This record gives sequence, structure tokens and C-alpha cells, in this order.
Amino acid sequence: MAALRHASRITPIARLGVRSITSTSRPAASVATATAPEPSSEPFSTPFYPQEALGPRVKTAIPGPLSKKAIADLDRVFDTRSLNMLANYHNSFGNYIADPDGNLLLDVYAQIASIPVGYSNPALLAAATSPDMASAIINRPALGNFPQHDWASILETGALKVAPAGLNQVFTAMAGSDANETAYKAAFMYKRQQQRGSAEAEFSSEDISSSMNNQSPGSPHMSILSFTHAFHGRLFASLSTTRSKPIHKLDIPAFDWPQAPFPALQYPLHEFEAENAAEEERCLAATEDLIQNYHNKVAAVVVEPVQSEGGDNHASPHFFRQLREITRRNDVLMIVDEVQTGVGATGKFWAHEHWDMADDPPDMVTFSKKAQTAGYYFGNPALRPNKPYRQFNTWMGDPARAILFRAIIEEIERLDLVSNTKMTGEYLYSGLERLGEQYPGQINNLRGKGQGTFIAWDSPNRDEILKKAKAVGVNIGGSGEKAVRLRPMLIFQRHHADIFLDAMEKLFKA
Repeated sequence: MAALRHASRITPIARLGVRSITSTSRPAASVATATAPEPSSEPFSTPFYPQEALGPRVKTAIPGPLSKKAIADLDRVFDTRSLNMLANYHNSFGNYIADPDGNLLLDVYAQIASIPVGYSNPALLAAATSPDMASAIINRPALGNFPQHDWASILETGALKVAPAGLNQVFTAMAGSDANETAYKAAFMYKRQQQRGSAEAEFSSEDISSSMNNQSPGSPHMSILSFTHAFHGRLFASLSTTRSKPIHKLDIPAFDWPQAPFPALQYPLHEFEAENAAEEERCLAATEDLIQNYHNKVAAVVVEPVQSEGGDNHASPHFFRQLREITRRNDVLMIVDEVQTGVGATGKFWAHEHWDMADDPPDMVTFSKKAQTAGYYFGNPALRPNKPYRQFNTWMGDPARAILFRAIIEEIERLDLVSNTKMTGEYLYSGLERLGEQYPGQINNLRGKGQGTFIAWDSPNRDEILKKAKAVGVNIGGSGEKAVRLRPMLIFQRHHADIFLDAMEKLFKA
């Protein structure tokens, strides 16, 4: 193991032009490399980044004077109304995000669940400064027409190396919304070719002429079914399947597509087993009814393993297995949106692995965020369009981001970060249970047990908690109307959980 760690050491951060945090940091021989735990030690007790800060540092109100000035400068050229905090990424390292005023916060929001292996990660810096990356950036290819010579290798050693069971192909995209949009297109094209009789069947002259006028049959009356409180993106088709908040949808024309009820489970789960089972059966029955009777024929069902933006809403593995049976029974596709849940956060690389559906996987799985790239996986060759240019744009993804995802995967595997997230999540959940007992009413409907660090709870004063958390050194986010959601990085360990729990206790006491 020592030899492996020595071989994995890379150029220190400072030599790569990125300043590491040195104040209140752990003493160590090297500031460069994440350290894999010794086999003889307690699992994951050794800090992955020995030079990471020992804890948060709050020097000013947030935003402080320097941040306020920079925000004012930014607001002249860029809309800052959604700004959470202004960051200094040169001084951010590991689990800690810095701001221009010298404040340092434990980040359990992680750019809306998008930072997998820490700020200024040395392994990613090495990938970012490699000749392969330099070429991908300055010679960015139009992948559909002019893919680079090693594109297959980049995919096979990266994104496809961690492909969900049964899905051995990938379509790369630009963002989570884009991933879902293109998956929907694939579903529609597949279903229409089914209706024509085969992938080889040609378009009719009526198909061709009517499509240019946005009329049927060329522009068919078909739909994607989503669920109440779902979030699948903000582009036109993905926004039509988003049902989380009105502010996302107001004033935007939408497709006439159905929404089925998503289970509203009661907590703690063990006290409401019968009620929750009945609720899930109600939602499944309503889903099948919509599939069979909705006036715009359903081509696919899209579902999140955990409804993340809509309030961190969960359902049981049984619900999702039954949903798969319904899609099979009614000959519609199942798309699993793993944009936020994927890449290790739930204690498995893909959250739908918790459902034990390897023998009958979803038809497509979309991804982005922690992957730092985007796209969808699929296994059925018929989900490739029957003709070129039907699923196409100039970029069709980005080799630079695919190279970064490969480096992320290697770092996850080297440090066994999925296992770390599983174990840390168990510890964190237990700590939150204790706080909930100690401070009644502060932590309601705690959920995410057995789901790694993908944990949330409802708070009667959620917005106040989010705002005041920065004063005690924590950057945290919310979801839905009243949920506090945790989205720490995969390098979040027990000692970080202790810091977080102490901060929450300070807020609850106040």
C-alpha cells in the first residue's frame, strides 16, 4: 500500500499554480496527494488530504467587505440575484470552500452536488495539465463529424468503465438537462420506428411534410411521463417533465405530457410500513392508468431514484421494481435520471443499484453533475437512431470533460470512495438521529438511511438554518419547500461529519 501511495503522488498543488490553504491545516510530509487508508487502520480514519484545513474559519460576516465589492462589480455584467456566496477557488481545497474575505466553510452542498473528489484535487489537476487535456481543449472536436483518434479509448477507460449493469453504450452530452432531452429524443425515435415496423422502415412522404409544420404524424402526439415534484432540467422537453417549483416553469410553453403521483412516504419508515406500502401501490396504479389512457401516447417514463430538487423524496426499491414491470407490461421505456444521485453519493456508484434490478435494468440512465460531463447510457442497439444526424449537434459532448471524468473514476477507485461514502453516511445519519432526539422539532422526517451521505430532513425554519449555517462555518443547501439536504463530496469523512454535527447543534441550541 505504501508503494502504491508513493507511486500515485503527483506534483504539489502550489507548483501547478493553485494555492493550497496552509493556515489551520494538518501537518504532513506532502500536500499533494490524497492518502489511501492503511489496511491495518480503522477504515477511512486517515484523512484523505492531510493538508486540508482542520476546520472552518469564519473571520467576517458572509458576505464580507471584499465579497460585497466583488459582487457589486459582477452585478454590472452578470445577474447575481441567485448568488449564494462568492468563492475564491484558488484557496478552496478538499471539503472546504473559501471566499475573498478569508472565510473557509465546510461545504456539504458542493456546487449543488457536483464536486466529487474535493476542491483543487491534485489528481484532477494532473489530468487537467496533461497533453491529452491540452489537445482536447484547444482542438475541441465536433464529435459527430470529426471525433479524435482516441475517443473510443477515452470512453472505454472512463465513462463506460462505470456504465450501469446491462448498459454498454453511451451518448455524451453537455449538461444534465441536455442528457435528459437527448434521452427523450431517443425514446420517441425508437417508439416511432417500432410503429413503422422496424428500424429499416422508411419515413412516409406524409411524415416528412408534416414534420416541417410541427404536425402529426411527422411530429407525433407522444409524451414522456414524469412524477409530481420531479426535476429533470430547464430546457423545453426536460422542463415539461419538471414539476418541482413554479418559478422554473412560469411563462415557458410546455408539452402536454402527464404527471403521475410520486409516493409521499411517512417517517420513520418502520412505523408506517402498511401506510407507505398502500401509498406506493396507489401511485403505481395511477401511473399505469396514465400510461394506458393518456391522450398523448406515453413513450417513456422518467424517474429519479431520489427526487432531489423536489424535496428529497424517496420511494422503496419495491416501488421502482414494480414501476419497471409496468413499463415492460405496457411496452414503454424506463429512463432513470441519475444526474444528481449518480457517481457514488448514495453508497453505490449508481443509486438505482439499490433496487436490485441488474437482471432487468432501465432502458436508459442519464448522468451529469459529479461526472463533470453528461450523457445517457443505454444497452439496446435499437436506441441508436435509424439514420445519422437525428441525434446530433456540433459538440455532442466534450472530450476534455470526458478525460476529467476518467480521472474522477480513477480517484474514486484508488481511495475506495464509494465505500467511504457508505460508511460515513451511516455515521452521519446516526448523529442526526441523536440530534433529532435531543432537539425535538428541529429534525423532522429524517430520510436517506442506507443511502450514503444522500441525507435530508424537514425543518420548520429551513431558510433560517441555511442562512445562519455560514456563521458557524458550514455551506449547506435546501430542496423543495422545507427540506435541508446534504450533498457532501465523496471525500467527506467522519471527522467532517463531527464538525458538521457540532455546527448543527449550535444552530439548534440558538
